[in-house]
Amino acid sequence: MLLTEMAPPPGAQEVAGLRARARTARRGALVALSASIALLATAQLLADRAATREHALPLAVLSLAVFAAALPALAITQYVWGARARLVRRRERELYAAARSGRARPLTRLAVACGWAVTLLLGWTVPRFFREAALYTFADALSWAVEALSVISVAAGVLFLLWWARDALGILARALRSGGSPGDPWDPGHGARPREGAALWTGAAVAVAALLGARAHLWEPATGVIYALLTAALVCGVVTDE
Repeated sequence: MLLTEMAPPPGAQEVAGLRARARTARRGALVALSASIALLATAQLLADRAATREHALPLAVLSLAVFAAALPALAITQYVWGARARLVRRRERELYAAARSGRARPLTRLAVACGWAVTLLLGWTVPRFFREAALYTFADALSWAVEALSVISVAAGVLFLLWWARDALGILARALRSGGSPGDPWDPGHGARPREGAALWTGAAVAVAALLGARAHLWEPATGVIYALLTAALVCGVVTDE
């Protein structure tokens, strides 16, 4: 009997479903991260180009609203992603006595941490836009809140680096000790993901990087180009189907 005609072992279909749920959670977390950075950068770019205080104020409010919504959205989506990924690894160990190697996990976590850092850096500039809109009292209150958030963020960043280094060394040690997961030939998602997803994620990353470059004044695109880049970042992320 061919391998593909054999009945899957107990738990194999469950693991396939868990992996699919983890991929969905990962996609949601990455969409939230890329959309948050793209929207923040766009709102601040347009606020910089506002001709009057009256035009700058709505964009400053939009920037603050996006930043306030981005923090819980990123935390929730990434927590769900991590919880589902841990569940997959736990079930793989129960069934196969080994989980997938996870060699790319440290790089993924470091990339997500960099996304957090960029989001926070953009958010810390929000008080300046209210100050330029002549709302000095509110800008001062926001500055105080940003300073408190920056202290918490730096402490969290140090703790993350320590945890990340320990986890990366653990993954490296496990990879050297074993040959990795025996695999799951009954998993319909393994090796069958559409290649178009990688191209779309690359397009979203390029669009977000271009917006960040414009926000850092590395180049000065036209307003229409800014809107086009924002649309590309959002569309490429949302329509990605892994």
